[in-house]
Amino acid sequence: MLSSKDYSTMTLEELVSEEKKMKSKTTTVPTALCVGFLVGVAIWSATHKGGFFLTGGLLIFAAVISSRYSKNLKSIQSEISRRDTVR
Repeated sequence: MLSSKDYSTMTLEELVSEEKKMKSKTTTVPTALCVGFLVGVAIWSATHKGGFFLTGGLLIFAAVISSRYSKNLKSIQSEISRRDTVR
């Protein structure tokens, strides 16, 4: 999920299957749960004097996870649309 693959070398069928895999519930639900858990712990930490570094670190880590997931999905979709316009 967080690996960086070279999508330009993949075939169109591989790209479509990779997009379906990333959009499936087996990928989106664990990612959302992880981000939600990190945000929840950060909020709890902020309200119970957990410290700025713990709260900020957890929020930054949650943002990085969601950003990478979103960036990978967008790059797959842009490669698919690029190949569709070439046809």
